[in-house]
Amino acid sequence: MLKETEINALVKQIFDEIRFTQEPAGLYDPLRYMIEIGGKRIRPRLCLTTYSFFSDSFDESIFSPAAALEVFHSFTLMHDDIMDRSPLRRGVPTVWKKWNEDTAILSGDVMLIDAYRRVSQAPRASLPRVMPLFSRTAAQVCAGQQYDMEFESRPEIPMADYNMMIGLKTAVLLACSAAMGAIIGGASEQESDALYQYGYELGMAFQVADDYLDAFGDEKVFGKPIGGDIVNGKKSWLTVRTLEKTADKAAFLAAFALPADTPEQKAAKIAAVKEIYLQNGVDADAKAEIVRFTDRALEAVAGVGFGSVKLEVLRRFAEKLVARAC
Repeated sequence: MLKETEINALVKQIFDEIRFTQEPAGLYDPLRYMIEIGGKRIRPRLCLTTYSFFSDSFDESIFSPAAALEVFHSFTLMHDDIMDRSPLRRGVPTVWKKWNEDTAILSGDVMLIDAYRRVSQAPRASLPRVMPLFSRTAAQVCAGQQYDMEFESRPEIPMADYNMMIGLKTAVLLACSAAMGAIIGGASEQESDALYQYGYELGMAFQVADDYLDAFGDEKVFGKPIGGDIVNGKKSWLTVRTLEKTADKAAFLAAFALPADTPEQKAAKIAAVKEIYLQNGVDADAKAEIVRFTDRALEAVAGVGFGSVKLEVLRRFAEKLVARAC
């Protein structure tokens, strides 16, 4: 089993060496751009971590599927940024802002195709489990994005519906990452299922943390403007929880519906909504929910026989992933 520093070094190597077709440049430059601006590479790191629980042999048969998870994630971000009208991603212009919407759509499509090509390089024996898992996950992520857009036009969303949406949009890809690495490494179905559930619960914690940081994070650390969900009228965990708790829903919905056409209006809307969040204590509630989902992730792998060393690796991975919000 590899150490965390060794996993990180392998991930760096994978993405330092990743290549895309050179021409036409207008199609492939955005792919190179998305990979170059980086990120935490959470999904390939998790994939390689769980793989290392079962195998010591590292080559393209695991490197390519691990890279596919990040390539697929980048595809979703390119398209999501268009739908969310996000100007920044990881502190730099999003693809649709740097190029245009048409380019972002087409280049995103190519990233999806490239992700499938990389997954297909998994060992032949694992493909009957890996490919259906990845295909199902890809469709679920798209379903989650559709729900996310539909929720924008509804004044209230039950927490159960919101959790269903983020489960599809965010959690299933982390779950897929954990299970895919294990499957390729030779895990039993019981082991890969437990790791899938670990990844799913961790993905839920990660999304609640992301929602929290969108309102209360540091823009330099968060990598995109604070208050974007508020400005765009997007439902977040904080929004749903506020509507569950507040005694004055009308006041909150009025603040959430304030115009945000100018910088001054954006700042005023963000301030008004955040003040109601704080009055209702949903900032603290979000932190408690992050802890709850993280605990559930660790419970999912507690009884499978992984042993104390592997469980400690999973615990550290989970805690580092959500530490920025807790």
